[in-house]
Amino acid sequence: MKPPYKITGKILKLVASISEKIGEVNSAHLSKPPTELRKKNRIKTIHSSLEIEGNTLTIEQITAIVENKRVIGPKKDILEVKNAIAVYDYLDNLNPYNFDSFCEAHGILMKGLIESAGRLRTKSVGIVKGSEVTHIAPPSEMLKPLMNDLFEYLKNGDDLNLTKSCVFHYEMEFIHPFIDGNGRMGRLWQTLILKDSYPVFEYLPIETLIKERQEQYYESLGKSDNTGESTVFIEFMLEIILESLEELLSIQNVSLTNIDRLNLFKSLVKKDYFTRKEYLMSFREISSATASRDLKFAVENGLIEKIGDKNTARYRYK
Repeated sequence: MKPPYKITGKILKLVASISEKIGEVNSAHLSKPPTELRKKNRIKTIHSSLEIEGNTLTIEQITAIVENKRVIGPKKDILEVKNAIAVYDYLDNLNPYNFDSFCEAHGILMKGLIESAGRLRTKSVGIVKGSEVTHIAPPSEMLKPLMNDLFEYLKNGDDLNLTKSCVFHYEMEFIHPFIDGNGRMGRLWQTLILKDSYPVFEYLPIETLIKERQEQYYESLGKSDNTGESTVFIEFMLEIILESLEELLSIQNVSLTNIDRLNLFKSLVKKDYFTRKEYLMSFREISSATASRDLKFAVENGLIEKIGDKNTARYRYK
């Protein structure tokens, strides 16, 4: 069953703007941003998503953990960061349309933090803000059928993944399938759904913008609860997505290294054979000599194999 929401004029306008920005991102070779930028954005993502949930570690401390350095801080906070690093590193192995994969991700994210990591809750829960109960989640016996319906919509719904990712995020928060970790799972899974259609979203720190507008984030969830549909939340999240793309495009003088170019080209050609000319056509800003150096470096370092010589040379990623 399709979750309740309306496609408003605002949603259509935001989707059009986002699609335009994704085109600009692809043209600027930012669909897989430079390595250093990817690392910084991943750290910002982890920091913001966990800070929303009360984690006290700083960006500097999280960077140290990523670099396997010793950090002094609350054990729970350090474990939350290590788990988040593990699940984001595992993204390529997760299937956004598979419920078992969803539970597996929760198991990684909440390992050692709750006893029921990776398993649906068996108790009733309510969301409390201050002294007020703002949301009573569905009873535990309804969780499996509700989540099955949600994944069915995700797999077979007619709307764009841009919209479906927002709907999933809201509906999962509403269902509240786990005893803890629902917020971070909603944000993680929206990233995974978006990444399936648009690789750039793996490296966009959407959570940072959510953290900056945390009050609006919770307001939009509350308004959607009150109206019984996710329309307001979809509009809010599409605004966040658009802003994150605009922020990426605002970075001036982004220069790709040879490794960045080779990794980006690999995501385009996969295991197909290609020529130096085809490689050069994807990076019109570099010279033919630079393209040759890139490919020579890749061959010498075992990244690609070369068949033939000079004008007949063809390449393929290993």
